[in-house]
Amino acid sequence: MNESGAAPADRVLDLFHGVRLTPTQRRIAHCLVQQAGAAAYLSAAEVAELAGVSQPSVTRFAMALGHDGYPALRRRLRELSATDAADPTDAGNELQRAVRAEMGNLDRLAGQLADRARIAEVGKLLAASRPLPVLGLRAAAPLAAYFAYFAAKVHPDVRVLDDGGSLLTDRLEQAAVAGARALLAFVLPRYPRETLDALREARAAGLTVVAITDSPVSPAGEHAEVVLPAAVGTDLVFDLHTAPMTLAMVVLQAICDATPAETQTRLEAFESSAARRQLFLG
Repeated sequence: MNESGAAPADRVLDLFHGVRLTPTQRRIAHCLVQQAGAAAYLSAAEVAELAGVSQPSVTRFAMALGHDGYPALRRRLRELSATDAADPTDAGNELQRAVRAEMGNLDRLAGQLADRARIAEVGKLLAASRPLPVLGLRAAAPLAAYFAYFAAKVHPDVRVLDDGGSLLTDRLEQAAVAGARALLAFVLPRYPRETLDALREARAAGLTVVAITDSPVSPAGEHAEVVLPAAVGTDLVFDLHTAPMTLAMVVLQAICDATPAETQTRLEAFESSAARRQLFLG
């Protein structure tokens, strides 16, 4: 990634690229990404407290990244902060900057999609899951519903799971008994506890979990076999989900590509029905 054009959180993420982290180390990494603007000035004890881990875990984390210890990692973080300070501030008001940040998030997502084989495998996995449960709670619920609305046009059995509580586990288990092989989950900040519990239950039921989430080191990574990151915009009062929604449609395209003949048949059947019922004006 070109550092001169990257946001602070993305520069911190670059430090972990290609490094296999333990669940504890992922929590530390996620903490540093969330605190990207201040991470360079946090002590090891402060990072440990924020991440909910021990101070020696922070030291081992720094060493896993190739540093002699946490002080060396903090020096690297300060170098990244200095680069941020040297960058000119984007022109425009705060609303324009928020939109430009989303453009940056989409640009980074486009870079990730250079590996078409990975997305294609995800498409095959989800297309073969009959039924296909789609999980999204709280802020992620609209994204799950949006994905499922279009997915139902090309997949015979899409089941939206957007309510928490004890019935959520029941519906996951029912989907598994009915033949589901995978779960597509939208896991977005502030990471509802129920969502992470549901991912654990899904794996216990034998489902392969595919998670669309905001970061490679988000809490979803501890419970998902496949993590598809798409950054969330944070420059306004409420989060912007432009990149996650785009990624959702990319995944749906991969599902269509995995079953082209069935997709075409189902789309033609829908268009015929829509025309007969005069559903649309245009």
